[in-house]
Amino acid sequence: MQFRTRCRLACVEAVCIVGCALAIAGAAFAQTDEIQVYNAQIAAPGKFNLTVHDNYTPDGIKTPAFPDAIISNRSWNGTLEWAYGVTPWWEQGLYLPLYSMPDHGAPEYDGFKIRELFVAPKAADRSFFYGVNFEFSFNTPHWNEHAYTQEIRPIVGWRFGKVDFIFNPILDNDWTGFKNLDFAPESRLDYNITKAWQVALEEYDDFGQLHAFKPASQQSHELFGVFDYNGEPINVEGGVGFGLTPGTDHLTLKLILSRDLN
Repeated sequence: MQFRTRCRLACVEAVCIVGCALAIAGAAFAQTDEIQVYNAQIAAPGKFNLTVHDNYTPDGIKTPAFPDAIISNRSWNGTLEWAYGVTPWWEQGLYLPLYSMPDHGAPEYDGFKIRELFVAPKAADRSFFYGVNFEFSFNTPHWNEHAYTQEIRPIVGWRFGKVDFIFNPILDNDWTGFKNLDFAPESRLDYNITKAWQVALEEYDDFGQLHAFKPASQQSHELFGVFDYNGEPINVEGGVGFGLTPGTDHLTLKLILSRDLN
C-alpha cells in the first residue's frame, strides 16, 4: 500500500511539474484545441467527466494560416471538455471554452464545440472496437476562416495482447461542399505496460481537401511520443510531438488531464 501511495504521489507531482512548465514556457497555441486519438471509451451512463486539454508550441510555424489568424509559434491553446454518459453507447460532450494565448499577446476566446460520440459498448474489453464522433463548432474569426465547421471522426481499433492500434480517419467539414472535405487522419500504436500505464506513438496528419491533396511539403505530419496514466486521483496523458514536414510545427507539447466528477 505504501508503494502504491508513493506512486500516486509521484504521479501528481509529475503532473504539477509538467503543468507549471507549460505555464512558464509562455502562451501556447498549436492551431488545434485538442491533440488526442479517440479509443471509443466513453463515460459510464449517468457519469459526468471533465477533461482539460492544453498544448504548447515552443517551435512552430511563424506565419498565419490565414489573414489575422493566431500564429502557432510560441503560443498556447486549450479547452475544457465536459462529457456526460447518456447510454452504454452514447456520450455527449461540450467544449467550452476554447482558448488560446499567442506569443506576447492577451488570452483569446476561440469559440465552442458540441460533440456526439457513438461507440460499441465496453470498448475497453473488446479486441476489435469502433465508433464515430461528430463535432459541431462555432469559431471566432482569429481561430478559423469559417464561423461554423464540423468534424466527422470514425474510430476503429484492434488489440493484440498488450499492444493496441487505433485509427481515426477524420474528415473536417467547412460546409462548402463534399469535395472540400479535409482529410486529417490520426493513428496510435500503444503498449500497455500495466493496467494503469501505457506508452504510445501517435501520428497526426493533414493531407488537405479530398479533391486535391496539398503538395507533400505543405502537408502536416506530426509524430508524438506519449505516456498515459489511468488511475487515481486523475488520468494523465502527456506527449512531445515532432514535425515531419516544412508545413508542420517543429515541436509541440501536450498535456491532458481528466477525471469523473460524480
